Amino acid sequence: MLAFLKRYIKGDKYLWAFIVFLAIFSFLPVYSASSNLVYTVGSGSVFSHIGKHAFFLIIGVIIIVTLQRVDYKYFGGIALLGLPIVFIMLVATLVQGTTIDGANAARWLKLPGTSITIQTSTFASMVLLVYIARYLTKIRNKQVKFSETIFPLFFPMFVIIGLIFPANGSTAAMLFVMAMTLLFLGGFPLKFLLGILTTGIVAGGIFVFVAFNYADMIPNSRVHTWKSRIDNFSNDDGLASYQVQHAKAAINRGGVFNLQPGKSVFKHTLPQSSSDFIYAIIVEEYGMFGGALLLFLFLLVLFRIMIIATKIHTFFGTLLVFAVGLPVIFQALINMGVAVNLFPVTGQPLPMISYGGTALWVTCIAFGIILSVSRAIKSPEEIELEEKRNSEAIIQDIA
Repeated sequence: MLAFLKRYIKGDKYLWAFIVFLAIFSFLPVYSASSNLVYTVGSGSVFSHIGKHAFFLIIGVIIIVTLQRVDYKYFGGIALLGLPIVFIMLVATLVQGTTIDGANAARWLKLPGTSITIQTSTFASMVLLVYIARYLTKIRNKQVKFSETIFPLFFPMFVIIGLIFPANGSTAAMLFVMAMTLLFLGGFPLKFLLGILTTGIVAGGIFVFVAFNYADMIPNSRVHTWKSRIDNFSNDDGLASYQVQHAKAAINRGGVFNLQPGKSVFKHTLPQSSSDFIYAIIVEEYGMFGGALLLFLFLLVLFRIMIIATKIHTFFGTLLVFAVGLPVIFQALINMGVAVNLFPVTGQPLPMISYGGTALWVTCIAFGIILSVSRAIKSPEEIELEEKRNSEAIIQDIA
C-alpha cells in the first residue's frame, strides 16, 4: 500500500490529505441530501446518485493524479490554446436558448450526441486566469504600456467575462474579482487596475440598464433574477428568501455539537440541498462544530496554497498557484456565506463537497495543477547549485 501511494501520490502530501478528507466526507452530506435529488430529478434512487457522485470523484482523482505529473510550465501554453475553445463554448451556450429538454440551459452546454452537459463558465474561468498568469509572467521586468495590453490582456478578459455575465452574473463577478486580484499580485500598475475596475463597473451597469429597459435586445438575460435575489436578501418573500429561511432553520436545528448523520429534516424542503445549500445540511447534521471544522479545513487548504506559492522559485509558478487555488477558496467561502445569509443567493456549489460533475472536475484540475507546482519546489541549496551551473555554462559559452 505504501509503495502504491509513493508511486501515484506526488507533490504536497498535506494538500493531498486535505483533498482526500474532503472527498471522503462529501459522501455523508450528498447521501443525506440525495433524497431531495430523487424528488427533483424524478428518477433514480439515493444509491444511484451516490454511485454517480462516486463516479465523479473517481474521475476527479484520476484528473489530479494525471495533472500532478505534468510539468506546470506547460499549463500557460495550454491556456493560450484553450482561449478560443472556451470562447466557442461560451458562444454556443448563449445561442442555444434557455432550455434543453425543458430544463434550464442558461449555463449549460450539452455535448452533441451525448446526454452529458457541462457548465462552460467554470472551464472558461480557469483558462482565463491561467492565461493572465502566463501574460503577467511574459511582461515581467518590462515597461508596461496600457495601449500594448489592450488586445493581449484586456480584450480576452472582457470578452470571456462578458459572455459569462448574461447567464451567470455571480460567476462573472467572481471571475472579475479574481482577475483583478491576480493582476494586483502580479505587480500590474495600480493606475491601470483602477482604469480596468472602472471600465468593468461601467460596462456591467450599462448591461443591466439595457437589460431592464430594453429586454428584447438581451432576451436571455437574468438581471431580473439577480434583482429578486438582492431584494429577497433583506425581505421575507420569494424563492431566494424561501431558500435562505430554510437554510437558517436547518442551521438553527443543528445547534452546536449536534451529531445526526443522515437525519436532516430540511433536506426534503430546501431547494439545492445537495449543491448550493449543502453547507446548511452539514451544519444541521453535525452542528456548528462540524460546520466550523469544514471551514477550518478549507483554511488549511488555503494555507498550503500560500506555502506552495511562496516556495516555488519561479514567478509563473507563484501566479499559477494563485490563479487556480484562490478561486476554490473564494467559492467555498461564498457558498458558506450564502447558507448563513451573509450574501445573496449566488448558485455557487461547495468545492469537493457538492453533488455535480463539472464544478468538481474543475476543482480537481485546480488541485492537480497546484500539486504539479509543488513537485517542482526546490530547496535553497538546489536553487544555488542550479544558478551556479547556469553561470558556469554562460562563462563557457563566452569563452
